[in-house]
Amino acid sequence: MTIQKQKHLRKQVAPYEKSDTWHSVRQLVNTLVPFFILWFLAYQSLSISYILTLALSVVAAGFLVRVFIIFHDCCHHSFFKNRTANEVIGNITGVLTLFPYKQWQHNHSIHHATSGNLDKRGVGDIWTLTVEEYVSAPFRTRVAYRLYRNPLVMFGLGPIYEFLISNRFNRKGARWKERMNTYAINVAIVVLVAVLCLALGWKSFLLVQGPIFWISGSMGIWLFYVQHTFEDSYFEEDTEWEYVKAAVEGSSFYKLPKLLQWLTGNIGFHHVHHLSPRVPNYKLENAHNNTQPLQNVPTITLATSLQSLQFRLWDEQSKKFVGFKDIKVPSRSKSVLVQPKPKV
Repeated sequence: MTIQKQKHLRKQVAPYEKSDTWHSVRQLVNTLVPFFILWFLAYQSLSISYILTLALSVVAAGFLVRVFIIFHDCCHHSFFKNRTANEVIGNITGVLTLFPYKQWQHNHSIHHATSGNLDKRGVGDIWTLTVEEYVSAPFRTRVAYRLYRNPLVMFGLGPIYEFLISNRFNRKGARWKERMNTYAINVAIVVLVAVLCLALGWKSFLLVQGPIFWISGSMGIWLFYVQHTFEDSYFEEDTEWEYVKAAVEGSSFYKLPKLLQWLTGNIGFHHVHHLSPRVPNYKLENAHNNTQPLQNVPTITLATSLQSLQFRLWDEQSKKFVGFKDIKVPSRSKSVLVQPKPKV
């Protein structure tokens, strides 16, 4: 894609970058109200059957993912035209989703500015090693990487570490406002949890919030993972890296059933979002449908997305993700051997 075509593509998407206040308010209502109702019903169902509680928790978790998408848009200042409105709603939804607004906003901005750049990995992204880096790494690093990439760890323990622990601390070098915001979010979370535990009982609170938190957290990590981890993704050295290519070739179009697309706030149109983060989530689909070049991007479905679980390392030679089984780690050698895939 030439520089001229890249500029033209960004101009084509530009008309969708304006938020609609009425649409944003409507989304707040149709997201927060059902979430609170489902949470309350899940609590009430504890006296009937915990199976019913879990069933309601699954649906509530879907709405909490949708709450996060609103938080996400606010961090990009794309949900409302007014900057203050974005910050207010962003902080409120940050409390509900356990995310510090300003800290995540900073890290996520870096993710957008460096996604697919091999020389600028490490902030706001998933730990990704190249084949050569993995083969050359010390044994303990390879073990740690394998554990990190294990689905049970990433999607099982991941939400607990990322949301409950990592989000509670400021990053090194954070500015005063960002630090204060993290502290304020932490205090607000503690107060909210304390009030609910006192009002409902700590056991009842955990029985309801526990599944909602874990399911929504796993769903969130999965969405982020699968939208950048597919076989023919995009990674380049800094000298060759291009923002538009990273957006449309390194971010997937996750084609979901309509209900799941709605619950996940159209985040499956991730290529559009990375091309222009100022497009609010409710306009991503229209931007995709009305911009011809965006319809020829890597597309995955629920079924094909499961294949991403086997992609663990980026092979710079073939420009593809490969699995651990596709490589050999020679002892006392730093050379890389990539096994050819068997023909089907």
